[in-house]
This record gives sequence, C-alpha cells and structure tokens, in this order.
Amino acid sequence: MRSFSKAALAALVTVSATSVAAPAFAQVQGLGVVDLQEAVRRSNAFTTAMTQIQTTYKAQIDQANTRRTAIQNELKPQVDAFEAARRAPNANQQALQTQYQGIQQREQTAQQELGRILQPVQLAQAYVNEQIVRQLEPALDRVMTARRLSVILPPDATVKSLPAAQVTNDLIAELNRSVPSVQITPPAGWQPGGQQAAPAAAATAPAAQPATGTKPRGR
Repeated sequence: MRSFSKAALAALVTVSATSVAAPAFAQVQGLGVVDLQEAVRRSNAFTTAMTQIQTTYKAQIDQANTRRTAIQNELKPQVDAFEAARRAPNANQQALQTQYQGIQQREQTAQQELGRILQPVQLAQAYVNEQIVRQLEPALDRVMTARRLSVILPPDATVKSLPAAQVTNDLIAELNRSVPSVQITPPAGWQPGGQQAAPAAAATAPAAQPATGTKPRGR
C-alpha cells in the first residue's frame, strides 16, 4: 500500500490532486474517494478545538476585529479619494501612483499588525491541525482495510463515482475513534512542522482574518 509522505500530510490544508484519466479509474477495483480536508475539518477533535480556541483567545480575536474595523474606516476616505481621482478627466497619473502606493503600504502595515495580534490564535489552529493530521494516515489505512480498498482518490481526481465509493464519513468516524480530542495550546517555541523556534504566525483565524477590506483597483 502506498502511503502518504510526511510532507504531504503536513501540507493537508493546501494539498491538491492531480487528475486521473477516466479509463484508468474504471479499471481499478476496490477504489474509494475521500476528502481529507473535509474529514479533518468535520472531526470531533477539530470542531471542539476550534470552539475552545474562539473562547480561549477571545480577547485577541476581539482586538483584531476592532483594529480591522478602525483601519477600514481610516482607509475608506483614502480609497474613495483615489477612485474619484482615477475617474477624473486628465487624471494625474503620477499623483495616482503616489496615492495607490500609500494605500498599499498602509494595508501591508495593517496586515502585519493584525498578524501579530492573532499570532497565538494562528499557532493554536496550526497545532490542532497538525495533531489530527498526524493520525490521518493510520486512520485511512484502517478504513481501507475495513472497506477492502486498494486505491484512494480525492474528489477532484474523479470524473464520477457511486455513493458506495465515498469513504469520507468512514474516515471521520475513524478519526473520532482514534483521536477524540487534541490540545489547543502548543508547547513553548512550537512551530508548524514540529520545529521548536521563536513563535510566528502560522494559519489563518476563521473569525478574525488579517484582511483590511476592499483594496483600491490599480490604474
């Protein structure tokens, strides 16, 4: 049985499948279709941990939301002025470029500020994800054994499949048995990938993303 590489498991949230030709699909016996990202996201350990994170880090999330709103309000007059100047007849292109660069620089600074505020949240989310992903391959092996599957494909690598081929729910059930809960507080100095280093931002907080709002359109 071909197993996942450690790097592939660590990069679960960004994994993408290569396409598979329909004739090859038809010739394979014991084939299952599973959405790994959905399985992790819908597992009891993940959903419980995300709720705990929202409570534990509420102060940071609220602070980030407040700052984001303030920054959006600060930038709105500048963006409106830029858009108005851009639409004006015979607009001064050099002045527009200066305005645009100023807005971009402020947005970048704001994103860095929000990232610092949300750093504990992002690290906690990455730590939760990594604990579950670590159990993903053995859980999938057990599902394959129970269902007598020889090949597993992600949904975007299939043209069509019968409901019987879907094993995402089986994997979720197996994850719930093998990893019923996880910790939300990473060890001191923990980094995504299991490295010990100075804390740094890792993942994106679902309730407080470090985006500052609508960006002005370029010239």
